[in-house]
Amino acid sequence: MRIPHIAALALAAAAWPTICAAAPVSIQVSGADGRPLAGAVVTLAVPGAPPAEPHGSYVMAQHDIAFEPRILIVPVGASVSFPNRDQVRHHVYSFSPAKKFELKLYGFDVTKSVVFDKAGVAALGCNIHDTMTGFVYVTASAYAAISDASGRVSFSGVPAGRATLTLWHPSIRAPGNTMSQTAAIPTAGLATSMAAGR
Repeated sequence: MRIPHIAALALAAAAWPTICAAAPVSIQVSGADGRPLAGAVVTLAVPGAPPAEPHGSYVMAQHDIAFEPRILIVPVGASVSFPNRDQVRHHVYSFSPAKKFELKLYGFDVTKSVVFDKAGVAALGCNIHDTMTGFVYVTASAYAAISDASGRVSFSGVPAGRATLTLWHPSIRAPGNTMSQTAAIPTAGLATSMAAGR
């Protein structure tokens, strides 16, 4: 059945507010010293927004006796692979409430995987190399990113309205190394800042 021209315009007009409500959000993150803080995780909790879903592959490698990347953001339910790219064996573990697991000794070019089924931060270590530390940040938010070298995080297509901004970094002296604040996101977008405690 063909939709009359006027009816089609009405349907387009009804959809227009939803399209226009997608706003850009920019956040400047600073540390306790007031300087830009790189490597901090910022998430936005937006009421009514669909949760993040696993897609593609998620990799936390062991390379040059370090976790690579040091911080990995994944959605709840993601399977993360842990390939060993070193010529020595590693024994990866986490005792964190978000995910407790142990990948016993395995060598070069061997990959093991773990499913992260609960939101939170899993701190990683290696039983063989005490200097190795890493983090898997598990979130239900579709808006999650790590601050760049200038301490900046940007999101696009964020629904306008009330939102909760959450900041996580290992150096934050707060429960769970986390701070949060609420914000009103107008349709024109938002530029704001967050400080990791002072």
